[in-house]
Amino acid sequence: MTTTKAKAIDKEEARPKANDWNNYWSLEQTQKFTKVSWSKKRIMRMLQPYVGPNKHALDAGCGSGFFSQFFCEHGMATTALDYSQAALDIAQEKTGGRARLVKANLVEDKLSRLTKEKFDLIFSDGLLEHFSPVDQDKIITNLSSVLSPEGVLVTFVPNRWSPWELIRPFFMPGIEEDPFVLSQLIDLNERNGLKPLTSGGLNTVPFAFSPDGLFGSMWGMLLYTISKKR
Repeated sequence: MTTTKAKAIDKEEARPKANDWNNYWSLEQTQKFTKVSWSKKRIMRMLQPYVGPNKHALDAGCGSGFFSQFFCEHGMATTALDYSQAALDIAQEKTGGRARLVKANLVEDKLSRLTKEKFDLIFSDGLLEHFSPVDQDKIITNLSSVLSPEGVLVTFVPNRWSPWELIRPFFMPGIEEDPFVLSQLIDLNERNGLKPLTSGGLNTVPFAFSPDGLFGSMWGMLLYTISKKR
């Protein structure tokens, strides 16, 4: 086995598994992620044009269930998906049982076999950075398979150059990730048959004014794309 292959396997084995996420979401300190924050406020603002009654939303990697709750509150038929049972339990509580819960591994389980629905909005935040590039392609293809013809795939990932990355391990113990640069996220969409409508970064500092257009894509905590099928 070559050194390169050995490193790839070691890196893959280090990625968080379902039990790692179960342990993480069971920690008392992680409960703060179920509450509103400056970053969540800015994400919700960006989502506003795509939410509304009589639409279907998929919260892929629902985690704390915060955005599943947000979609439910806007009258959307919401599916909360995760492969951590602890996360799904939190999502069930946050949504008051309004969301449909699906336990699935987006790398291995075909969504088109798990649901007949086509979603108007597929959302992920804090998902793709926990997987290898090969698995990221599988996930995007999987999500695209249940995206409606006019639906949008909204993806948020951590920015490699954000100062947050220096302190993140203290807030997310036991969870490894590979943050993105914006060009990587755009390429991930495009090589899997999606057309980014808009992309950029979010500064998530706790101030009412955030110069996202100027500095978000360079040093903002989060990067994003909003894409449709080609």
